[in-house]
Amino acid sequence: MKNVLVPVEKHDLITSMLECATKLAAQSSGVVEGVALRLPQISVVGPDPVVTVTFPRADEEDIEIQAASRSIFDAFFGIAGAGAAPRQRTRWRAGEIVDDTELGSLARVYDLTVVGRPQGGTSGPRMTTFESVLFESGRIVISWNCSTESSRTVAYGLPLLLKAREVAILTVEESVVPGPTGKELADYLAVHGIEARELTVLSGGRKPGAAILEEAQRLGADLLFKGAYTQSRLRQMIFGGATSHIVAYTELPVFMAH
Repeated sequence: MKNVLVPVEKHDLITSMLECATKLAAQSSGVVEGVALRLPQISVVGPDPVVTVTFPRADEEDIEIQAASRSIFDAFFGIAGAGAAPRQRTRWRAGEIVDDTELGSLARVYDLTVVGRPQGGTSGPRMTTFESVLFESGRIVISWNCSTESSRTVAYGLPLLLKAREVAILTVEESVVPGPTGKELADYLAVHGIEARELTVLSGGRKPGAAILEEAQRLGADLLFKGAYTQSRLRQMIFGGATSHIVAYTELPVFMAH
């Protein structure tokens, strides 16, 4: 995790995002890089015949957002001026600010991108930001359901697992797909020098996402690995799913990959 990207905008969760990025980068003497994130464009949908009109942001507004985001970043890391030494290895990405789609593309050239848990409305971290980074970047925390998505998450997160004091592989019995067992995952991790204990629990009538979060809390987890969207996003929207529940309710940092 040598280069960690953080989209910066003014909301209540930005401090926790920067703190998370700092801790992750410090594990490998990496760099935290900030980039200003543009607010969504305003669209108005008219009546029959249906017409959608999008109002682009003014250049002056982009300049103000860029300046405000840079100020938040510098203030957090104690960068008081050109000659000041920051508390952490940091870098501010020069150039224009990015929107959610552009952020997803940019994230492809970073080891990790830290985003906030999506909030309602547009005044905090947005679901569009989260999904753009998750589905477009190729890289974006261990809940094991035997899936390809869970396997990718573990592979991407090996540098973090190597530094963990304790690793637990949690399987909720009713929410797995065909694939390797938690014991087989533990054997795989052992080859990499990671000792992990395997734990299988029953949902007990809980939704899978709720069971995962409750068991992670009971285990005293500091970080949760979760393969994202084993089910399709459409099915998740209609029937719900573990990923959607965890994104909505987690109070833990979550490392995800799809």
